[in-house]
Amino acid sequence: MTQFTKETTTTHTTNADVDVTNVDSNPATQSQTVEYLIYFFFGLIEILLTFRLVLKMAGASLASGFVRAIYGVTGILILPFDGIFRRFATQGLETTSILEPSSLVALAVYAVIAWGIVRLVRISSGEKQAD
Repeated sequence: MTQFTKETTTTHTTNADVDVTNVDSNPATQSQTVEYLIYFFFGLIEILLTFRLVLKMAGASLASGFVRAIYGVTGILILPFDGIFRRFATQGLETTSILEPSSLVALAVYAVIAWGIVRLVRISSGEKQAD
């Protein structure tokens, strides 16, 4: 038969030994959270625009609800860049493939905007730059 014994160890520390800091009040942590949110938001935009670009180039049918939803959401996002370059269309046997340069321009511009906003957050938080 096995015998179990219970042993308890108690440790006492003083406040001088323990550094208690509130993680939420740390400006570096807050700015990093804001950076993550900015990159998440703009990353979502980039993914939607990439879907649009691929669907247009593949000649996706507007009969699909998913395709209509992607085109509807991203149509607003590429509106400022529409008309910079002409669209190129290639007629296939069953579909028409469209290269939309405004989607490519929007992808680049939104990536630069995200980077710029994150830089402004870093500057305003007083975080040291490690370039």
